[in-house]
Amino acid sequence: MGFLSSVLLALVAAITPVTPPPAGGVADYQLGGAYRPAAKVEIVVRDRTEQPAPGVYSVCYVNAFQTQPGSLRWWKKHHPGLLLRDRKGRVVRDPGWPDEVLLDLRSARKRTVAAGVVRRWFADCADRGFRAVEPDNLDSWTRSKGLLKGSQAKAFAKRLVLAAHAEGLAIAQKNTPQLNGRRLGFDFAIAEECEVYRECGRYTRLYGRRVIEVEYTDNGRRAFLRACKARGSRISVLLRDRDVVPRGAPGHRYRTC
Repeated sequence: MGFLSSVLLALVAAITPVTPPPAGGVADYQLGGAYRPAAKVEIVVRDRTEQPAPGVYSVCYVNAFQTQPGSLRWWKKHHPGLLLRDRKGRVVRDPGWPDEVLLDLRSARKRTVAAGVVRRWFADCADRGFRAVEPDNLDSWTRSKGLLKGSQAKAFAKRLVLAAHAEGLAIAQKNTPQLNGRRLGFDFAIAEECEVYRECGRYTRLYGRRVIEVEYTDNGRRAFLRACKARGSRISVLLRDRDVVPRGAPGHRYRTC
């Protein structure tokens, strides 16, 4: 993307109407598989490979800073230079999700190419009726063995914000409370386990009631109860099983305040 293309994208983003999710709306987090949301649900988050939920505000999950599980062969074929490698030439994997490889965002050229890939995904989300996107792993630089910098993540995030807004999509800051997502242009936040780690105030100070808080059953049952008492009347707080499996599958858990 050259200078003129960047300016044009910014102008399109500035004039395209964007609608954030309803403030405090009841949300469901369906990344492990789509299912019919409960009648009270107003916001549903689904993977980009799924269809949006009919009749509710739908958010499209996109793994924007790392490769999606099962997609490494595609990246090696089409964009091998965008895979982060250490000094020995080995791809750098997320230690918590070893089937995900970090993207190399160290140069403006690589960020431009990577943003072009992600924007096509955003456009597909918009074409199918999603209203917003959730680009995951904004904090990948913290797991990069010192190869990536926070400034590079912020530069890439700004490109993603422009791309989302140009497609008429709102865009969420996913986790990463050490960054001021408002300054980067994010419209709302999706915060995992912020009560467990005592970080929720960082999000609500930036986004007010437009925060979706997700706690998990394996370590956050008590945190969920605390969160409901502290914020449940103002923002969306939900409890999910760690694998976010569909309703009817073993281990499925979903609860709201």
